[in-house]
This record gives sequence, C-alpha cells and structure tokens, in this order.
Amino acid sequence: MNQAATIQETEKEIVEEFALFDSWDDKYEYIIDLGKKLPALAEEHKIDENKVKGCQSTVWLAASLQEGRVYFEADSDAVIVKGLISMLIRVLSGRTPDEILNAPLNFINEIGMTTHLAQTRSNGLLSMVKQMKNYALAFKIKMQS
Repeated sequence: MNQAATIQETEKEIVEEFALFDSWDDKYEYIIDLGKKLPALAEEHKIDENKVKGCQSTVWLAASLQEGRVYFEADSDAVIVKGLISMLIRVLSGRTPDEILNAPLNFINEIGMTTHLAQTRSNGLLSMVKQMKNYALAFKIKMQS
C-alpha cells in the first residue's frame, strides 16, 4: 500500500480499477483475484475473538497498533469475501484510529458493491467495516489512557 496516499486517494484508485471492467462477472473475478493475493493469516489469529460477527462466511480479522497506526490482517473461507476484506485492508490498514473512524468509505457504493452483492454479503461487508472501526476506536481509547 502506498503510505503517502490518503484514504480518499486509495478509494479513488479502487473506483478507477473497477471502471476498467465492463461486466459484473469481470468485477467479481477481479475481487476474487484480490482475495487470492491477500497474505495468509497466521493460524494463531484464527480464533473466535477475531471472527467477524454478522458474516455468512467465516471471516477472521486481526488488528494491531504500531506507532499510532492500526494494521489489519484477515482471512475468510469464501474467496469473494477475501477479496472484499482485502479492499478494506488496502484502504484502512496503516492509518491512524481517527482516520479509520472518520473514513466514509464511499468507494463501496461508487463501485456498486451494495447493489450487486447479495443481501447477506452486503450485511457481511458492513459487519467487516464496523469491526474495523471498532478496533480503531478501541486503539484510540487505549492510546488516550
């Protein structure tokens, strides 16, 4: 990830990448490819506490705080979900808690994810976003104490 790029710039890059595809079949294929490139999550992170609640698939999301920035790692048993979480990681990982909490994540709507995903997947995507923001909030509180 380009650390110099803002959240908005990273979102814009994703929107531009999706604009290259004419059909949703191609876009789904791209999302699956993104998931395949997601680094493997260490087995010790595949624990119940790291499972995202509200996802139809099993999704593990681990977060760590390093030098005031939140870093995310994730995995899923569903390839499309791995692709979705990889996009969220690309946008949010390496950011400060405040940046994560304030990120509107407009790219999700701009690329059409909310209208083209099944309702259960769309709910799962929102659950992943909520979990990432919850981690950011917890780290923000921890940093203030």
